[in-house]
Amino acid sequence: MPFPSISLHNSLTNQKETFTPINDGSVQIYACGPTVYDFAHIGNFRTFLMSDLLCRTLKMAGYTVTKVMNITDVGHLTGDDLADADGEDKISKKALREKKDPFEVAKMFEDIFIEDEQKLLIQPPDHRPRATDYISEQLDLCKELMEKGFAYKVNGSVYFRTRKFPAYGKLSNNKLEDLDAGNRVEINTEKEDPLDFALWKGADENHLMQWDFETGEQLKVKSETWESVAQDMRGFPGWHIECSAMSKKLLGEHFDIHTGGEDNMFPHHECEIAQNEASCGHQSVNYWLHGKHLLVDGKKMSKSTGNFYTVRDLFEKGYEGRVIRFALMSAHYRSALNFTTKSLDQAQSSIKRIEEARDIFSNYKGTQETTDWVAAFVTRFQMALYDDLNTADALGAVFELISEGMKQRDSESLATQSASQIVEFLNGEFNAIFEALEDSESIPPEVQSLLDKRAQARADRDWAASDSIREEIQLMGYEVLDEAGGQRVRSI
Repeated sequence: MPFPSISLHNSLTNQKETFTPINDGSVQIYACGPTVYDFAHIGNFRTFLMSDLLCRTLKMAGYTVTKVMNITDVGHLTGDDLADADGEDKISKKALREKKDPFEVAKMFEDIFIEDEQKLLIQPPDHRPRATDYISEQLDLCKELMEKGFAYKVNGSVYFRTRKFPAYGKLSNNKLEDLDAGNRVEINTEKEDPLDFALWKGADENHLMQWDFETGEQLKVKSETWESVAQDMRGFPGWHIECSAMSKKLLGEHFDIHTGGEDNMFPHHECEIAQNEASCGHQSVNYWLHGKHLLVDGKKMSKSTGNFYTVRDLFEKGYEGRVIRFALMSAHYRSALNFTTKSLDQAQSSIKRIEEARDIFSNYKGTQETTDWVAAFVTRFQMALYDDLNTADALGAVFELISEGMKQRDSESLATQSASQIVEFLNGEFNAIFEALEDSESIPPEVQSLLDKRAQARADRDWAASDSIREEIQLMGYEVLDEAGGQRVRSI
């Protein structure tokens, strides 16, 4: 059976392209994961939800998907908007401030991230590599790039010769001549060229996480082992080399899709491309997908302005993970999403509307005609997702389907078969993507028995008995609703 046509906006070409996998029937994806020094915020999770949406859509289309999402637990410096990042290591900085071991800090926030990921119903990746578990692979890549003349070592650091890779800037559309390395910081004079960026950073005792460049052995600062290693051999990996090494190890030199937020495009992903392709000599990733920044209350999210939210902040406000998920997925991933508490309330109302519609159609008994009009809405839903993951249009098809079903129900023209098809779609394809609906509530046998008696009383036009049974059911915690398709019950 042929796979449906899927189009994705490729940041590398800045246009929407028909997706063609490297290997028929399977897709390999690398998703940039969290740096585990703090709680992940809702902007982070919008990007992680985009990669989850991509995987679910590809699976709906019939593909087998392998997803790698890394954990950055060393090497991500505070000045990460520069190709050659500067500042402090984010995890070491946190550890020093809290007087804790940096590995303990990283593991704690990794566990917290996974808990939050589960609450947002994000499917776990097939591989979740930690940067600190792939030090030898990163060192091998550094040494390979040095052997090929793309990198050089000086004072314990290894730098990539940016100008030796003429295609640098092809993802972000930055030109080498336009990049001004001295615009913000004093130029590092030990480098051959101001534009060169570090693959490996030489370290002193101020950096709590470091390794022997030759052996890959982890060094405990100010220990006997640390003292015995030459100063120019002590260091830690750069942020960019980590993802290149882990993707190469787990997915190979050439894979299908790489995802991340738009802030990753430069410098992180641009540097990944340079490292990857200088190493292997050919294109390393076919499609690059980048999610748009999130606005909160119409402004860029910032702690100083008081509009900064972690998902845990929203959990504490009483919002369920599925509601946060729905709100963050409601707009197209490449469009600006203005996140507000009102949007969460709207997501909650939307989910409730869909669940109530599902329950109505589940209990509906109508005409016995055979119709197939539901299929057109299901196709619209699928086609919207296959068109660059257009969740807004997909949700539009869902609500139009529900409206049409309700309209036919109210006019008593809805076929039982159509009602069943709507329920099947909502529980099936829709929930496989959005994970918004809880399982339908099962009615206790004693309540169902009373409902059956009440249905008979109504058929006999015994309204007193009908009302009495309704009150009895209400005392058991359920409300009876009389609708065009018959009785419907819901918990109070």
